[in-house]
Amino acid sequence: MTSSAAGANRRFPHPAIFAILMYPFGAVSGYLGVAIEYDLGHNGVALEVIGEIIAISLVPNVWKFLWAPVLDITLTPRIWYTSSALVTAIGVLWMGLIPPDNESIRAMKWVVFLASLAVTFNGMTVDIISAHTSPPEQKGRFGGWMQVGNLAGGGIGGGLALWLSQNLSQRWMAGAVIAVTILACPLTLMFVPKIVRVTAETAVPVLRRVGEVARESWALARSRAGAMAILVLFLPLGTGAASGLWSAVAGDWSASVDAVALVNGVWSGVLAGVGCLVGGFFCDRMDRKWSYAVFGLMQAACAVAMALAPHTQLMYIVFTLLYSVTAGLTYASFSALTLEAIGVGAAATKYNLLASLSNFPIQYMTLIDGSAHTHWGASGMLFTEAGIGLAGVVVYVIVSRIVLKPKMTEAIA
Repeated sequence: MTSSAAGANRRFPHPAIFAILMYPFGAVSGYLGVAIEYDLGHNGVALEVIGEIIAISLVPNVWKFLWAPVLDITLTPRIWYTSSALVTAIGVLWMGLIPPDNESIRAMKWVVFLASLAVTFNGMTVDIISAHTSPPEQKGRFGGWMQVGNLAGGGIGGGLALWLSQNLSQRWMAGAVIAVTILACPLTLMFVPKIVRVTAETAVPVLRRVGEVARESWALARSRAGAMAILVLFLPLGTGAASGLWSAVAGDWSASVDAVALVNGVWSGVLAGVGCLVGGFFCDRMDRKWSYAVFGLMQAACAVAMALAPHTQLMYIVFTLLYSVTAGLTYASFSALTLEAIGVGAAATKYNLLASLSNFPIQYMTLIDGSAHTHWGASGMLFTEAGIGLAGVVVYVIVSRIVLKPKMTEAIA
């Protein structure tokens, strides 16, 4: 196997620690999706172009399973985490230094891609630590706290950065503040049990370790639980894609910059965090694959209600915050479902095979939402997202009945 916790040390850390460890992962997307996006939108950059930048930031998250084996067979989680935090902080600062205008779009796209690539190593390291230190009966709880860090980090990295960029003398200073908070996160590792390689494994050739990782991953894909997890994560359920465009479409609800900073910042993070904890609670008490579909339906219902409600600043605040809660529910369900399916062997690779699939629908739904807004306006965007989400639930119900029926028949026999 690639990594294992020391046999004698089965001390479980408090799951809240994982919220801090996952903060950089959320902060990068928040800084881009709120502060940078707001600046781009208010400097004449078209929404479709902004959607392209957001989609580019998701590319590393779709393909990160390709380099996940490197973390499973080399160095230690502490080294990977600290190194990625440093590179990620540099990327965030760099984003803040690029002018948010049409002339700088190419440079912005490259820096966004590189920062997003660096932060994937942060998330994958936390995946390894969580897989090894979370007890089986609390996968929902640990997954919920991981997503608290992701979504709350997005709120802080977005809302705080937007407020700072509008109130400090230079907009790059906002990126510098977020970069410093990211650099502080590795200090949390002192509260986490060390994950070390078993001595005997150090003599195992690299190619053999790669083979073991490949076998672990193939076994996951072939299993019934793994196949169903792959299906539900690949479908456009509870993607939360519209939240990546809230800042850009705020004008459709006549929302002020303060309102945008409020709902896409601290309050969004807080309520998303509440959704994560509630979702994690229920995921430990119900079938985790069905919880993902149920929470996805709740998010679709929120999008429909927002489209039908008056397009005022108050409704913008109410529904974007409610949408944040549903995002928390679905993200907690994702982590719980994934931690349940992967076990501990080749944790980074297996977790991120599933995470890559879950990010693919976020990526294409972001592009679809941006295009739908261009053609049919804000309400059309929300109806489109809800309709596609509902179709995803229908597909899941049909396939699950086909796949799970043989198992039920065998149990009765």
